[in-house]
Amino acid sequence: MSTHSSVPPGASLPAHARDLVRMHEAVIGGARPRVPPRPLVSRSWSRALGHGLAADGINARASIPLEEVEHRRESSPLRQVIGDLGQVIDSTSMLLVVTDAQGVILWRAGSPAIRRRADSLGFSEGADWTESTVGTNAIGTALAEAAPVELLSGEHFEQNQHPWYCSASPVHDPRTGELLGVIDVSGPALTLHPAIGALVETGRRLVEAELWRHHRERLDHLRRAGEPLLAASTGPALLIDDDGWVATATGIAPGERVAAPLDGQVLAVPGLGACLPERVAGGWLVRRADASRHVRLDLELGRSPALRTQAGETGWRRAITPRHAEILTHLNAAGPAGLSAEALSRALYGDADHLVTVRAEVSRMRRLLGAIVDTRPYRLADGVVLTVLES
Repeated sequence: MSTHSSVPPGASLPAHARDLVRMHEAVIGGARPRVPPRPLVSRSWSRALGHGLAADGINARASIPLEEVEHRRESSPLRQVIGDLGQVIDSTSMLLVVTDAQGVILWRAGSPAIRRRADSLGFSEGADWTESTVGTNAIGTALAEAAPVELLSGEHFEQNQHPWYCSASPVHDPRTGELLGVIDVSGPALTLHPAIGALVETGRRLVEAELWRHHRERLDHLRRAGEPLLAASTGPALLIDDDGWVATATGIAPGERVAAPLDGQVLAVPGLGACLPERVAGGWLVRRADASRHVRLDLELGRSPALRTQAGETGWRRAITPRHAEILTHLNAAGPAGLSAEALSRALYGDADHLVTVRAEVSRMRRLLGAIVDTRPYRLADGVVLTVLES
C-alpha cells in the first residue's frame, strides 16, 4: 500500500468514506469529529480557509483560454512523453490528469463518462486546480506540500468533491530538479483501490525516465556533431548542453555536469580554470579563457550572498542563497580534508539528524554552480581557491 494512502490498513472503504464526510461536517461546523483529519488535511484546510474559500458547494473557478493551454503544452518538456501515460490508464472509472507547475490542467485521459463527471466540477483542460482556487485536492495539495498526496471523499475541502478520490505526485525534470507539473489519477470515491498510489508513482517514474532518455539522446547528438570541434581544439575543452551537462571532453575529466553557461560570461570549470563558453549547434564549446589552472572565487557574504570571479576584463558573478553561502564557508574552513555529511549537518544545524537535507542542499548547489564542490567527503574541488569576504 502507498505510504501516503488515504485509507488506513484493514479499513472498510465505504465505512471510512462515510466517516470522512462526517469528519468534514464536524470540523467545518466547529465540532470535534470522531475521526480526526490527517495532519496533511488539517494543514490544507487551514490554507483553504485562509484563502477565503467556502466548504459548501463549488467555489468560483479560474481557467485560461484553450489557446494558452496549447501554448503551455508546446512549451512543456512533458509534451514529448505524455503519450506514454495513456498506457497506464485502462479503466473507464479512472481519469488521468497532467498539470503544469502552476497547477493548470494541460492534458486529460479517460472515458467520455468520467470526463463529463469531471466537467461538472470544472475539472477540465485550462482549469487552475491549486488550493487557492479549489481548496484541498490532490493536485493543489501535492504542489503545496511538495510531496505525493492521496485524498478520499470528505478529505476534500469542497463538499462537491466528496464523491471523488484523487491521488497525485509532482513530476520533476531529472536533469535540473525543476518542478514540471503534477500527475493525478481521480475517480469515484468508492472505486479507490490500494494500488492507485502505486499506479501514480509508476506514471511519474515513467515520465521522468523518458525525459532522461531524451536527454541522453540529445547529448549523444551533440557529441557526434561536436567531435570535429574538439579535434581541432588545442588544449583541454568540453562540449556541454544549455544546462551544463557534459556531452564529451578532451584533456579534462569534468564529471557529468558543470555550471550552466551564459553567453559572454566566464564559466568556472574545476580543474580547467576560468573559461569562455562559445555557442555551437545544440550546445556550447568550453575552453580555457587564460593560462590559469585555478578557479579563484570570492564569496561575498551579507544579506544577498554571491560568488564572483575575474578573468581578464570579463567578470562573472552569481547570486546564491544564504544556506549555500554557509555551506561554502564551512567547506572552505575545513580545507582539503572536507566534511562528512554528518559533520556538515552538525555545522549547519547543531546535530547529525539532517543528512537528507544536507545532501539535497549540496546537490542543489552543484546543479546551480557546477562542480565547485566534491563529494565523499564534501570539500572544495581541486583547483578551486575561495576567498570569503565578510560584509
